[in-house]
Amino acid sequence: MDSLLLSTESAARLLGIGRSHFYALHSSGRLGPMSIKLGGRTLWNRQEVESWVVAGCPARREWRQINGNEKS
Repeated sequence: MDSLLLSTESAARLLGIGRSHFYALHSSGRLGPMSIKLGGRTLWNRQEVESWVVAGCPARREWRQINGNEKS
């Protein structure tokens, strides 16, 4: 069974990119999904990462609008 939450390294591997590129996408707002802090670890929801890819990898702002999570 696949993990529900991914480490940064696993999330980057799932996307086929390196960890530093993953962090660059996250820092620039081009990575849609946001991380989850749990027990001092930074984790990523596998389902959200996969859904983000299926949606065409939109930038975070657009991704949040698509998912109804845009803050005013």
